[in-house]
Amino acid sequence: MQTVSTLDFARRGRRYLRRAALAPVAAAALALLLAAFLAHPARAAEAQAAIVPDWGAISAPAPAPARAIGGYARGCLGGAVALPAVGTGYQVMRLSRKRYYGHPELIAFIQAFAKKARADGWPGLLVGDMAQPRGGPILTGHASHQIGLDADIWFTPAPARRLSADERETMSATSMVAVNTMTVDRSVWSSRQLRLLRTAASFPEVERIFVNPAIKRAACAEAGKDRAWLAKIRPWWGHTSHFHVRLRCPPGDTACLAQEPLPAGDGCDSGLDWWFSAEAQPKAGPPATGSRRRFDFADLPPACRGIFFSG
Repeated sequence: MQTVSTLDFARRGRRYLRRAALAPVAAAALALLLAAFLAHPARAAEAQAAIVPDWGAISAPAPAPARAIGGYARGCLGGAVALPAVGTGYQVMRLSRKRYYGHPELIAFIQAFAKKARADGWPGLLVGDMAQPRGGPILTGHASHQIGLDADIWFTPAPARRLSADERETMSATSMVAVNTMTVDRSVWSSRQLRLLRTAASFPEVERIFVNPAIKRAACAEAGKDRAWLAKIRPWWGHTSHFHVRLRCPPGDTACLAQEPLPAGDGCDSGLDWWFSAEAQPKAGPPATGSRRRFDFADLPPACRGIFFSG
């Protein structure tokens, strides 16, 4: 494992303390860790390994070229760009989470998608979580969204006005799936949502779009003769009120780990039927807490250490 000098480590740690909006307990713990190991310079490498990074505590992107580093569920992001809170055909929700960052290709996609969707008759996109300022693991809500190539888009259309700051935090997305069923709710699901999915899938940089299995089944039934785009629509649990767009690794971005190619066909075969079988249903048990384990640097690509401490 590559290490840095004790002085460099101390400087990085102090910069992190100044830059990150850490909870008092976390900040105190890191400060004590720095002090303890600065008293023993030979153990600086152990101090580095002992830090469990809180990627959500960093408020600014890494001053580095744009790079998606690692895999979608285990990586980080250099040179992230913030999506403006309001743009042509879209508004960003839940601004307090600071998950409105992405690789420049994701920013360009969302802005182009919003314009195309509006031209197709959609009132406006409501954009949910993207990535943190430097990507990395997110403690609540997502396993992926780590390398700046994922974005959640609400199925709820934007109103014909600018939402207030409070509305962006409290407004709820509407589920397209009927309660306690595995079917779409026909009172809210319509051809407009289907057309929005088709528009998103039409972009060549879009590799996958995750939706609830009930929504995938509805799309299969309603798509008509134009079915090639359905291959990108992938069933996954949750995703009842939003769809999760994932872009392919940007060309030439060698640090980005691509996923396996999509299987042949439109995905409307027996593989989709499995999602509705007894085997596929979630097992009964205590409710999840919503919090994920923290990844340390050993879990991530080596370059992520530099991304975390840079600047």
